[in-house]
Amino acid sequence: MTLALYFTHTVTFEQAIAGFGDPIVIYLAGLFVVSEALDATGVTAWAGQQLIRRIGESRTATLAAMMLLSAALTALISVNGAVAALVPVAVMLAVKIGQPPSQMLIPLAFAAHAGSMLTLLGTPINLLVSDLAVDADARRLGFFEFALVGVPLLAGVIAIAVFLGPRLLPHRSPANAPRDLGDYAETLAGQYSLDAGDASLSYEDGVTEIVIPPRSPFLGDEVYPGMRTESGDLIVVAVNRGGEHLDKATLRVGDVLVMRGAWESLERQAAHSGVLAVDAPDQVKRQSVVLGRSSYIAVAVLIAMCVMLAVNVVPASIVVIAAAVLLVGLRVITSSQAQSSISLTTLFVVAGMIPLSTALQTSGAADKISSTLVDRLGDSSPYLLLAAVVVIVLILGQFLSNLATVLIVAPVAVAIAQDAGVSPLPMMMGITVAGAASFMTPVATPGNLMVAEPGAYKFGDYWKLGLPCLLLFGIVAIFVVPLIWSF
Repeated sequence: MTLALYFTHTVTFEQAIAGFGDPIVIYLAGLFVVSEALDATGVTAWAGQQLIRRIGESRTATLAAMMLLSAALTALISVNGAVAALVPVAVMLAVKIGQPPSQMLIPLAFAAHAGSMLTLLGTPINLLVSDLAVDADARRLGFFEFALVGVPLLAGVIAIAVFLGPRLLPHRSPANAPRDLGDYAETLAGQYSLDAGDASLSYEDGVTEIVIPPRSPFLGDEVYPGMRTESGDLIVVAVNRGGEHLDKATLRVGDVLVMRGAWESLERQAAHSGVLAVDAPDQVKRQSVVLGRSSYIAVAVLIAMCVMLAVNVVPASIVVIAAAVLLVGLRVITSSQAQSSISLTTLFVVAGMIPLSTALQTSGAADKISSTLVDRLGDSSPYLLLAAVVVIVLILGQFLSNLATVLIVAPVAVAIAQDAGVSPLPMMMGITVAGAASFMTPVATPGNLMVAEPGAYKFGDYWKLGLPCLLLFGIVAIFVVPLIWSF
């Protein structure tokens, strides 16, 4: 798309590549790293476990709790940050309750959109319309004033996901969907008759199963429970052949060894070409262990990041990148973990959409759409004028950044209010609600894109649940907003 815009001279070369240096791309990259730190240190698994313990394994209760958590986090750190942090939690919860991730992840993203309407900090759009209202000689919108519509919108989205989700969302799992490893230690202890000490997991030490494959260099080696490996880092705690526990064995193809030691040593052993790990030690650690020092550092960095984003004294992209660098610098995660956590697919799609937004603004296409509708309804009631701008935002917001869409339409909405001699507040709140209704396509927001791969979604999966949510937001924007912020 970017190349087409460039070769048709719709955008300049600088505009075509500007998306890759846009702050939102940098912001997203940093959020992926922060999310990886929370996941790698077991914080996300702990959060999911707390939900399961408190609400059981009911699909309805789990989904509603997950959506509430997404909305609450969005109110503090924005849609993109909340979705990036909670995707691993949602996938893990889906596994625990026996549901495919596709039943959880679109509702997670949609709840984040609704959560952006809970506080002034929920999305940059809220700050934008508040400033525009002041510029138009109206009052500034209060910090929690958005919640007057945000709370019923969130309740409506949760109800739609709970009652319509099972029928409208696909039952599909990604090829690499994770298994539930929360009871890993108990499973090994029961299968291999291990005592509590040999099967226990801590933040420093763990256990793993490895299988001896054909042509392994370890074939023919003598092993027995209690022996240390040649490096001295690991201890063999069980040897199994065809379901039989052995006190001593000469290794054959298919033999299973249960080994204990530091997680880093287990990961190195599992990566050896001469063995096959039944479950990756890294995944076991993420899902099974208690919190440790790195977990608390990751949480502290997250809290500090949220505070900095809330006070808004430093650009958001700088805050998030600083948090990511700090997490690597404090060795919460390694640089390789940080690099592999960044979804290049998401970043490239977002960067590629920015020139389209630029083209619509610079070419006058978006202004033409807006002005045509306004001209036709110029002498109508303020309710029809509000409906016109809401519809524009609802349509454009499915293909453009919702921030770019509101930036395009907001000045027109202010001009409409001034020409009609009415307050701009209902116009501003109407387009804010409509701007949050980015439900119909995966490219509508980065949050929608983030759930596409782990949910194994196709392009056409979004509109099915997105349409009733879109209608809800449209109704609230047109009919409820004027009741609260009168003309």
